Amino acid sequence: MAEARSDRRSLRGAALGRASAVMAAGTAVSRVLGFVRAAVLALVIGGVLTAGGNAFTLANTIPTNLYLLIAGGVLNAVLVPQVVRAMQRPDGGAEYLDRLVTAAVAVLATATLLLTLASPAIVWLFSTESPGEMRPLAIAFAFWCLPQVFFYALYTLLGQILNAKGHFGAYMWAPVVNNVVALAGLGAFVLAFGRVSETTPADAWTPAQIAVLAGSSTLGVVAQALILLVPLRRAGVRLRPRWGVRGMGLRTAGKVAGWTFGALLLSQGTALVVSNVTTSVPDDSGAGNYAWANAFLLFMLPHSLVTVSLVTALFTRMSAAAARGALEELRADVSSAMRTVGVAMVLATAGLIVTADAAGVLLGGGRAQPGRALGAVVAVAALGLVPFSATYLVQRGFYALEDARTPFFVQCLATFLWVSGSLASFLLPPEHRVVGVAASLAVSQWAGALAGLVALHRRLGGVDAARIASTHVRLLVIGALATAAGLLAVRPLDGLLERSYVGAAALAVIGGGVVVLVYGAGLAVLRVEEVRPLLRRLPGPLRRP
Repeated sequence: MAEARSDRRSLRGAALGRASAVMAAGTAVSRVLGFVRAAVLALVIGGVLTAGGNAFTLANTIPTNLYLLIAGGVLNAVLVPQVVRAMQRPDGGAEYLDRLVTAAVAVLATATLLLTLASPAIVWLFSTESPGEMRPLAIAFAFWCLPQVFFYALYTLLGQILNAKGHFGAYMWAPVVNNVVALAGLGAFVLAFGRVSETTPADAWTPAQIAVLAGSSTLGVVAQALILLVPLRRAGVRLRPRWGVRGMGLRTAGKVAGWTFGALLLSQGTALVVSNVTTSVPDDSGAGNYAWANAFLLFMLPHSLVTVSLVTALFTRMSAAAARGALEELRADVSSAMRTVGVAMVLATAGLIVTADAAGVLLGGGRAQPGRALGAVVAVAALGLVPFSATYLVQRGFYALEDARTPFFVQCLATFLWVSGSLASFLLPPEHRVVGVAASLAVSQWAGALAGLVALHRRLGGVDAARIASTHVRLLVIGALATAAGLLAVRPLDGLLERSYVGAAALAVIGGGVVVLVYGAGLAVLRVEEVRPLLRRLPGPLRRP
């Protein structure tokens, strides 16, 4: 019996490893295209220090924030555990899914319509301190961008159904379609209107330019959602309208959703404050809203490649273990994932700090001055990457237990610190305000991660804390050495940034290469065993120790 259980665990670990690898590949392609899209956008509309860049970034970011507030976290936290349980019913959960999707689509469509009509008020809410000439352009963009709320929610809803059924790849590959469509839209913009000059004022944008730029962005999100209907049918899911949710056993889910929504209110309140701080920076004064959006894009890359891919594949198993009361399996999953993720996130932190200025130039339109402004934000924000990913994993541990109450109170701590620090950034000169926001992010994430891990340790009766701590101490020492070596290598070559894209790319390759070599040597010397699953492309990253 013991050997049979061991074999089953190994098979499950291998399956999860393959799923993680497929998702990581999809995320990698999507993120690479996302960077290409950001770089092309900077070329087309001017980038970091322009009214058009800041206005479009604001309008195109608001739908994501509103989607998260309305449904994003609730769907992620509630749907998978509930669908896993529903799949154990005689009909395989078909009726449950029909009723859930029907109700969700109706509610989300209504909410999206109302939000779109309220575009002027919403833009004002997110940019109360912005320069007056930028807001009317942002409102015009927002009328085209706000319908994205519905399609982001539909994408998450359909994707989480696929995840619950063990089909993970399509969810991570669908954003590739989004970026392809958006890049095609930028190409159409250039063909129709050419490049927008960096000195073009906000009121010089025409309705046709606004429609093509923002409309193609929204069309990409539409394609991202609807493409999932194909793998759903292949997975045997035949959705059809079916009204009524009474008697579906959603009372427990409703409690979880309530706490999750409370946490989202906190996080989106933070987003509101951050947006007002970043849009308060005059277009020609330094890093503002556009710079923050691109810095956060860089910040999220390693988290999405490793943490999200791994934990998404793991979450279904964690939920099943929690449903059986198998807390020992849940503890082992949390410990192994935390250590494996740590290897990648510490390396990513070192890499982002060393290559920050080069990446800033690549995403800032090829110019050194705005590139350095963006790079400063990236380097400071990177200090919060390790705890950011740890918090994501800890939250999923609680969600698997259908406990959203504890993460809510942990989020309260992180929110207080980030909001306080961001508001304090108003006291800084405009060119340093976004760096202050980034520093506040890092501090808040470390506090939140430690509080969340302590709470999960108490809830599960342990999470192998000593081993997690020991691994991370060694990783941080190695990461610090790799960062120092990388900075020593790139500082004498800083003049390469003046050579636009080619020089920045060369600097990024040199700095990144040094970081990887030193970090790899450190892992070997200190015998950090958690690197092995990553080197094997995650074939079994969560096998029992």
